[in-house]
Amino acid sequence: MKYSKEEIIQYVIEEDVKFIRLAFCDIFGKQKNISIMPDELNRAFDFGIAIDASAIAGFGGEVHSDLLLHPDADTLNVLPWRPEQGRVVRMFCSITYPDGKPFEGDTRSLLKNAINDAKAAGYNFFFGAEQEFYLFKLDENGEPTKEPYDKAGYMDIAPEDKGENIRREICLTLEQMGINPESSHHEEGAGQNEIDFRYSDPLTAADNVITLQTIVRTVANRNGLYADFSPKPLLSEPGNGFHINLSVKSDDGVGNLLPYMIAGVLDKIEDMTAFLNPVAESYERLGNNKAPRYISWSSENRSQLVRIPAAIGEYRRAELRSPDPSVNPYIAFALLIYSGLYGIENLLDLPVVADFNLYTADAQTLSKFKTLPMSHAEAREFAFNSDFIKQHIPERILKIYCKK
Repeated sequence: MKYSKEEIIQYVIEEDVKFIRLAFCDIFGKQKNISIMPDELNRAFDFGIAIDASAIAGFGGEVHSDLLLHPDADTLNVLPWRPEQGRVVRMFCSITYPDGKPFEGDTRSLLKNAINDAKAAGYNFFFGAEQEFYLFKLDENGEPTKEPYDKAGYMDIAPEDKGENIRREICLTLEQMGINPESSHHEEGAGQNEIDFRYSDPLTAADNVITLQTIVRTVANRNGLYADFSPKPLLSEPGNGFHINLSVKSDDGVGNLLPYMIAGVLDKIEDMTAFLNPVAESYERLGNNKAPRYISWSSENRSQLVRIPAAIGEYRRAELRSPDPSVNPYIAFALLIYSGLYGIENLLDLPVVADFNLYTADAQTLSKFKTLPMSHAEAREFAFNSDFIKQHIPERILKIYCKK
């Protein structure tokens, strides 16, 4: 929906809104917010709301730490878990310096720039996210344990699947916010769940990733549980994946661009891995329980880095299987747009298809494939030495991710 400043202010008056949360993310994708009262809305839209950024990851030190939040009216959402009387709404924000200069650590604006660059080149990208998470029990002090909520397996049903009602509550909460999940089910791990979204424009898709994690944690806590999105919560169980479905269309609608886009992603995947798998724990997941190790692609084969799921027409897409939920979706989607553009503009050829199971292949066969960086340190070196990354990621963000 497209809302004007005046429409937002009128809505706040008519719907008894008492608090407006101005939301943003640190450079690692962790959501932050500040709440303002309705009387401050005019100032927020006209001038921005000042925050002290000195204690926010990647936002700078104690000198010149003031930044301004500017709400994006199009992202207005009521938070259904807050009271009906004295409602709370949320808007995502862009971030600037006091002089109006865009802040380099604003990763949502980084994604906006990538979208605009793609549109200027005549292309539109679409993303859909699949996020996995574990539900753990709390101890007598309300602290998380590592005891899964259930012992169900892949796509099991109740009563073995105790997460069924939790996922139902999550999906209904999303619908109340005007966000429509595509599907949900129990995953392979004990206590592991997945919720998927249908494709949408990149910015909406990234906002939905952040919103889903907030809702999952809120609903889990309300039910006496802890939701864990970390890459490898239990060494003995499958890790949490953040599978990204992506597709691209040209303005003229001519040509099949999917192979070029996939070729670009595969070409730059080593450079991007530090941002797609940004914590040391990420590398305990890769290469295990269907999480990819090799740089490869195939149709429908889940042992590959990129697979092309069975679909026709507008639903045809590529699925990238290496990222995990510790990713900042704004950075991830921006880099995937730029790598896809690289493949399209250079008419890159796809590598030879790998239509076999990489988990059971012999050593000689596997030796023909490059692997993803298999440690955090190796991924950081690839990123820091990459001209592609330096071209598209601000130095401030690059140095922090690469610990330089």
